[in-house]
Amino acid sequence: MEGAYVEVRVRPIWSGAISFGLVTIPIKVVPATESHDISFRQIHTTDGGRVRYRKVCELDDRQLRQDEIVRGYETAMGTLIPVSDEDLDNLPLPTAKAIEIVSFVPAASIDPIQIGASYYLAATENVAAKPYELLRQALERSSKVAVAKFAMRDRERLGLLRVKDDVIVLHALRWPDEIRSSAQIVVPDVTVTDDEVDAAVRLAETLTGIDIGELRDEYRDALEEVLTAKTGTGAMPAPMEEAPSASAEVVDLMAMLEKSVQDAKATRGEPATVHPLPSKKKTAAKKTDSPAAAAAKTTAGKKTTSKRKPRSA
Repeated sequence: MEGAYVEVRVRPIWSGAISFGLVTIPIKVVPATESHDISFRQIHTTDGGRVRYRKVCELDDRQLRQDEIVRGYETAMGTLIPVSDEDLDNLPLPTAKAIEIVSFVPAASIDPIQIGASYYLAATENVAAKPYELLRQALERSSKVAVAKFAMRDRERLGLLRVKDDVIVLHALRWPDEIRSSAQIVVPDVTVTDDEVDAAVRLAETLTGIDIGELRDEYRDALEEVLTAKTGTGAMPAPMEEAPSASAEVVDLMAMLEKSVQDAKATRGEPATVHPLPSKKKTAAKKTDSPAAAAAKTTAGKKTTSKRKPRSA
């Protein structure tokens, strides 16, 4: 617990303070996540040489060192205006060096689509221990999260503060106007039966309780096997069987749901009777019914249904 206040083993990417009313808590910001992606380089197909990107000035065609480069803003007329670190540090912005808490809200009121990168906040010195602990317990006891504003990497951001394992976590949030409206997505207006919904719920209940901590990046594992084989220290993994292609063909939805439930139970070692999917039948020439017979069939085959309500724009 004390390590959260005094010692930071990961290199901080930002330092400042949490502004909590008139209380100031000096903190350091540390990335809470890390990438395990396998990185690739670009190579020349002819001779295998490494392809690199070089920073070259357009005026004198000279390759530049990093210390010779500063950021610049391009105006509508094409003029480049240099902007230094000092210019940004001196912005008249209260959040330039502070995470300013503006509100406490229920966690459920935050749409997950807004959440971006995550950071751990560590108190920078012993004097910050008490206000840090005060805020941490206030967040826990209120069962709420704090919404804050802060400036990092050349822009002001919206953030969310919560507690994880006795450490205050900062989640970057997208601004509300950065979230596209879901109304632009066309949702098919279809009807499903109550039995189909019940079967889908049974499948969801069967898949409940899986430990997410046990999940692995199987793509990365397979890629590592391929790279090991290419270095001559392992065997090339066998290719997977080709998955069936997606089709818009009408299928027996109930049969697929029931088989999915049985397969899930079998995978978890639970007793299950796997029912094979019905085989596809060749389409035979349909006999045309009279209008009266067709209407009678429609009425007889109609079930209680659950229809999606129309979306409001």
